[in-house]
Amino acid sequence: MSRLIPSLLLSLSVLSAPAWAAPSGDIHQSGFVYCVNGTLNSFNPQMASGGVAVDTLAAQLYDRLLDVDPYTYRLKPDLAASWEVRDNGATYRFHLQSAVQFQQTNWFKPSRPLNADDVVFSFARMFDRKHPWHNVNGGSYPYFDSLQFADSVQSIKKIDNHTVEIRLNNPDASFLWHLATHYAPILSKEYADKLSAEGRQEALDQQPVGTGPFQLSEYRAGQYIRLVRNPHYWKGVPRLQQAVIDLGAGGTGRLSKLLTGECDVLAYPAASQLSILRDDPRLRMTLRPGMNIAYLAFNTRKPPLDRPEVRHALALAINNERLMESIYYGTAETAASILPRASWAYNNDARITEFDPKKSRDELQALGLTNLHLRLVVPATSQAWNPSPLKTAELLQADLAQVGVQVTIVPVEGRFQEAQLMSMNHDLTLTGWATDSNDPDSFFRPLLSCAAIRSQTNYAHWCSPAFDETLQNALLTQQLAGRIDNYARAQRMLAQDLPVLPLASSLRLQAYRHDIKGLVLSPFGNASFAGVYRDEREEP
Repeated sequence: MSRLIPSLLLSLSVLSAPAWAAPSGDIHQSGFVYCVNGTLNSFNPQMASGGVAVDTLAAQLYDRLLDVDPYTYRLKPDLAASWEVRDNGATYRFHLQSAVQFQQTNWFKPSRPLNADDVVFSFARMFDRKHPWHNVNGGSYPYFDSLQFADSVQSIKKIDNHTVEIRLNNPDASFLWHLATHYAPILSKEYADKLSAEGRQEALDQQPVGTGPFQLSEYRAGQYIRLVRNPHYWKGVPRLQQAVIDLGAGGTGRLSKLLTGECDVLAYPAASQLSILRDDPRLRMTLRPGMNIAYLAFNTRKPPLDRPEVRHALALAINNERLMESIYYGTAETAASILPRASWAYNNDARITEFDPKKSRDELQALGLTNLHLRLVVPATSQAWNPSPLKTAELLQADLAQVGVQVTIVPVEGRFQEAQLMSMNHDLTLTGWATDSNDPDSFFRPLLSCAAIRSQTNYAHWCSPAFDETLQNALLTQQLAGRIDNYARAQRMLAQDLPVLPLASSLRLQAYRHDIKGLVLSPFGNASFAGVYRDEREEP
């Protein structure tokens, strides 16, 4: 979604080794190999809507003002040592850590530690449409665009070298949570100034410089990314010298690499592989509840899916229990809401759509839809919210065939999926959302607000001013009870209009070799590699 020119990212090939081979003994001794299936359009998570840039790289390359504790789900300090909330949630003042160093890379040597100028630059670039950096590399910031932050942020100013104040036009009880997501990295203004002087502004998002535990060393598109540790990391030097992110194999290929030791960690293994993973004494597994949702989005701007009664009739044909058995193998909960059950705003009165093919067929006939043919866009690779999207699509196709609806599956990848979904030619899309925030606003506004259509994260193209007003009312109070009431109302609206059909909220799965230690799996879909190490004494 960043609309980057793909060839610009390929310019990083000068950093790459000539070819990718299986991990050598050097890698085994000095680092580890993390296998994930995905594509990369930008190294800067500001400009991404998910995927490798957010789920894997962000926690290694960058830090942000605030973090979320993976165990308590509470906000905690990161680059902001402390913060104050003023004006009933309309003003936020952040006091920065001292002596935090930016990474020293082949393309940039910082002359000073992080200060307020860096924080102001990082957010002003996204929120100020007149900022000279706003339109560099496309000017699209999908996550924050969907939240309309460019319209809601009144000012971002430096109070002193270690203090930043952000004023909003209105109180927003979710604001701090959004700043704690990996979509809000802190960039180096000094690096940006250097690139401006050289006329190479586009490199900011392709040759990254952050304050994170690892920095970019090599990149080969579609094959691998090599990270080396940041020796000046402010939280302490990472335990391993390097981490290689293998992008080159999917499905059973990644599993094979884990079994042979070419991969040390397998992100998002297919649930169907669990028995193999559990039975191998050389492997370990971690499962945690995840803040994610898989759903079927109806294109509500395209007839006949623009009619709620048609969407409800189609939903009756979906056998969700079979999805649980055939796709997730007991590693997910059937979803009744766009919010996962782990969310504090989940509406316990929400009900899963019943499975009644006869009723579905009868309703479609009554609506005059006897020869309906729909196009279903689906990602071709495994996702945090669905380990087997193509197989899921085939099950949905079979379900709808039982009620006389023909479905053509259109598998797509990366930016091609985004182009397909925003072209308005699709009827349905199988998609999902995983967030590193425990605030319900991180689900509702990016996925279903009117603004999210323009930011290209609302795949249903559904716009309800009443729904948006309800979400806004939920942000105007710091009282939890008031927010819960508004979010319950929002969930009832969605159940009635059904722009999307929630399918599943999955557990976060991760498989790894027995000697890998210190990799904490977060429910929010990301984890720092800083504490990872090998324990050769561990017996398989």
